[in-house]
Amino acid sequence: MLRSMFSAISGLRAHQTKLDVTGNNIANVNTVGYKSSQTVFEDTLSQVVRNGSAPTDQTGGTNPAQVGLGVKVAGITTNFGQGSTQNTGRSTDFMISGDGFFVTRAGNENLYTRAGSFDYDGAGNLVTPDGAQLQGWLGQDGRVDTNGALGPLTIPFGQVMPPTPTRTGTVSGNLSTSSVVASAGPPVVEATAVQTQVTAYDSLGTAHQIALTFTKTAANRWSVAASENGTPIGTAQTLNFSASTGLATGDTSFELGVTGANWPGGIAIDLSGMTEFGGKTALTPSGVDGNAMGTLQSISLSGDGTIMGVYSNSLREPIGKLALATFANPGGLSKAGNTSYRVGDNSGQPVIGEAGTGGRGSLTAGALEMSNVDLAEEFTGLIVAQRGFQANSRVITSSDEVLQDLVNLKR
Repeated sequence: MLRSMFSAISGLRAHQTKLDVTGNNIANVNTVGYKSSQTVFEDTLSQVVRNGSAPTDQTGGTNPAQVGLGVKVAGITTNFGQGSTQNTGRSTDFMISGDGFFVTRAGNENLYTRAGSFDYDGAGNLVTPDGAQLQGWLGQDGRVDTNGALGPLTIPFGQVMPPTPTRTGTVSGNLSTSSVVASAGPPVVEATAVQTQVTAYDSLGTAHQIALTFTKTAANRWSVAASENGTPIGTAQTLNFSASTGLATGDTSFELGVTGANWPGGIAIDLSGMTEFGGKTALTPSGVDGNAMGTLQSISLSGDGTIMGVYSNSLREPIGKLALATFANPGGLSKAGNTSYRVGDNSGQPVIGEAGTGGRGSLTAGALEMSNVDLAEEFTGLIVAQRGFQANSRVITSSDEVLQDLVNLKR
């Protein structure tokens, strides 16, 4: 008689735990990066009323008679399935699509989280709402070494990008074969001249608008000259084209011998992409290096976790990269609060690397991963837990009534 009561009591305890887990899931239905939990039951030891026996030549075998002694919680597992996407438009909101955890540091301990809502602190560090610092690799001279040690990701707003003088450039396009060549005598015919502008920078970052003028001097031959504000720069050079292919031949590098204290050297303009076909004339300068001074104004995130700095001179340069960690058994992580986890005894050690490598997911900026709690499933589980609790309480009531009848046998 007492067995049924104690079994029912274990059922009450187990279903109360299921109610607790379900209630916590529902409470965190809108928690960023939250992963739902499930309760797993298993029966406890059973009391053997009669042992079983093996069959013999004369008799058949018998099965053991066993009475169960209740239920217990076998475990509470975590569902690490992907949560839904919520677009926020904030440049410091990051979402992991796939496996992996952000690495944060609180005090002397590394923590791991799926919640990608970060912001800046007073020192420019990317931090979680509770102040843990986001970890990754900082860039140096526009390069990020992911083989180095992890550290806080600090965004140096106001950082100055020094100017770089122009060294090389490219001009490509077509010079029409129908262009006019200057006549040697009267009547004087003005030769066809085509001009394009190249923006070059000196060592102080000052922009110079340099005009490159192409003048046809003979069949399949053009003169190339440079000037700034009408003042010639250096000497003109000759650019030849093949009569059969229309491609530039011979020396196709135009050496622009700029002068001045702020020009540490000349500029080499590559003209190998020039052609002389029968179509229209069209020139395009491209690949001109050098830049003016710029200051860091904002950041953007790429899919591999690279944080690109956007500077006032319209250039972009990597200033850091987020680190992601994976575990052999994420279910073995210990919850540390604030939607974070710490390394557990059965989780394995973190494997840290770049997003999109080694099975790690990709990153999306301006979005957050929401909770993966399924309300329909949770409310169904709530009903099941309630009915299980109710049924076990009825067993206790019935056992109590039977005990009462037993006591009443002696009046």
